Amino acid sequence: MSAVNNTKFTPQVFVLTGIPGQEDIHLWISIPFCLIYVISMVGNSVILFIIKTDQTLHEPMYIFLSMLAVTDLGLSISTIPTTLGIFLFNSREIRLDACFAQLFFIHSLSYIESSVLLLMAIDRFVAISNPLRYSSILTPPRIARMGLFFVLRSVTLNIPLPFLLKRFRYCRANVLSHSYCLHQEVMKMACSDITVNSIYGLSIKVLMVGLDSLLIFLSYVMILKTVLSVASRAESLRALNTCVSHLCAVLLFYIPEIGLSVIHRFGNSSSHFLQILLGYVYLLLPPLMNPIVYSVKSKHLRARIIRMFIKSRVNSSPDSNAGVMGDEKHGPPIPFWTRTSEMT
Repeated sequence: MSAVNNTKFTPQVFVLTGIPGQEDIHLWISIPFCLIYVISMVGNSVILFIIKTDQTLHEPMYIFLSMLAVTDLGLSISTIPTTLGIFLFNSREIRLDACFAQLFFIHSLSYIESSVLLLMAIDRFVAISNPLRYSSILTPPRIARMGLFFVLRSVTLNIPLPFLLKRFRYCRANVLSHSYCLHQEVMKMACSDITVNSIYGLSIKVLMVGLDSLLIFLSYVMILKTVLSVASRAESLRALNTCVSHLCAVLLFYIPEIGLSVIHRFGNSSSHFLQILLGYVYLLLPPLMNPIVYSVKSKHLRARIIRMFIKSRVNSSPDSNAGVMGDEKHGPPIPFWTRTSEMT
């Protein structure tokens, strides 16, 4: 029978899941989730603010970092309403159209993040292999064109997903295993043939995440080849050290992304708890850890963050006006160790 003739069997909502069996303590569980979201939002916003306001940070590496921060903010905003709605208010229902819209944004932003990580790998390769032409190769217009291309690629390939899901009727259990909607899970709720959805979803996953991860791997092979050709061991270690934060971001993103995709598509006998855990790690950990990792590893960024908080603390002090009256034009003094870290 056609989907049109069976619309009366289609539920109007899907039911989201927090942590099964722990409903009595969902309110307490909401506390770490709220902290994670606050730290993610504040951390990425601070990085964006500092990069935007500090002219010395308008370099390719920090432009790519700002792209990553914007994507992480988008991912956090996409999942906040449903996740906190479950833990704080036990609001588990989500309408079909809202679910389709959420999964579109989640998948689009995830693929954009994968593309940004690829651009950051290219940035590291150019910086290490051709440092003298680094700024002339990765110019702001060229970076903007690359960013726009990858955004359009992700959005264009993900636009069909909601429409492919909307044509189905859903007569099976409408309870999802996550606190948000994912295409690979929602399509299994349909009682129609999902072959097209399965093939298309897997194709764009391989085309985007698979291709991006392969190119990132090849970038690091070329980076290692360049570094090993350097005579000085100290210079080699210093060059590799600039890649540590990016490698951490790559692992934080790709391990849960690939693991969750494999479990949803091929792991019917896998642990339900593992599936839920990977689901939260997949969308919560990268936006939380990326600003922390880059702030710790980047001396220039760390110095600007410290200087910003020192300046705000001095300005908020009751005696700040009297203490800096003789040096108003230059602002509060910058500690010696902060200046030193900027030069290293």
